[in-house]
Amino acid sequence: MVGAINTLLDLRTQALADDVGIRLAAIVESSMDAIVSKDLNGIITSWNDAAQRLFGYTPAEAIGRPVTILIPPDHLDEEAMIISRIRAGERIPSYETIRQRKDGTLVPVSLTISPIRDGIGRIIGASKIARDISPHKESERRIRTLMREVNHRVKNQYSVIVSMIRETSKLAGTPEAFLSQVRERIMALSESHDLLVDAEWRGATIGELIHAQTKAFATQARLSMSGPMIMLQPNAVQYLGIAFHELATNSVKHGALSRHDGRVEVEWTVMPAADGSDGFRLVWRELDGPLVDENTRRGFGTVVLKRVTPQALSGTGRLEFDRSGITWTLEAPLHFVQMSMTGIAAD
Repeated sequence: MVGAINTLLDLRTQALADDVGIRLAAIVESSMDAIVSKDLNGIITSWNDAAQRLFGYTPAEAIGRPVTILIPPDHLDEEAMIISRIRAGERIPSYETIRQRKDGTLVPVSLTISPIRDGIGRIIGASKIARDISPHKESERRIRTLMREVNHRVKNQYSVIVSMIRETSKLAGTPEAFLSQVRERIMALSESHDLLVDAEWRGATIGELIHAQTKAFATQARLSMSGPMIMLQPNAVQYLGIAFHELATNSVKHGALSRHDGRVEVEWTVMPAADGSDGFRLVWRELDGPLVDENTRRGFGTVVLKRVTPQALSGTGRLEFDRSGITWTLEAPLHFVQMSMTGIAAD
């Protein structure tokens, strides 16, 4: 024994690497995304908690099994493409696909795949990060459904406006009168539309619709309403809104509401129809008004009350003139009028 050699190793780098590894493992385990690793043969080698929550397999059930247990049969060709690109050292950017849970249900995921290398840089496997995008896909579906519904309703609005313009143009005496009448009727249509928007297009009650179309005339004290609580479907709201506007406008100008003591009664009911289904009947009746001459009251309002609104609801409309004012009666199948029945009560 003549001496000794002391070899000193700096373990700070190793300790730092161990610390980084511990931190990385903690991040993987606490991630909200499923993180799975596999070797180049497609065998699962690691499995975090989020993977268990997403796919339903425990680590013991998943590790050591082929990753194809997560891939639906019609997507198996993806795995060959993934392995080929990973062997070439490529990182596969996020893309959307479908994966399969333990119970067989399918789940849409956003998938990101990266190669795993060993200490000398050789590719030995791949890591996969899968994010559940079911809520995102559901939101997209709802938006598409909403856009189709909006498109359908806008087209209905166009049809109503085109019909309104066509009929008004036949009866307006001057361009100025035509412009004024069309403006008033489109504003009345917008009142009905506002009701639907406020109710998220679930409809409106008859009382709400009558109030919206008559409030500009300050006639509420002389207008009475009675009938069961009926929620009108959007199409009925629009066409009945036009009818109520024409009735109120003409009543203020020429009918019962043009007199201080004149009044209007609106009644509606549900009744059995001839075919055994439920029918809807509404009566607008003017009382204590001036004598009305039927021959002088032929205009757009008459067209709306006798043809446009009844036809839109697959029903019939009858307009009667007597000494105390007009009476308009609408009869239609209830299912063309009603959105939902919320109970029988005074409106």
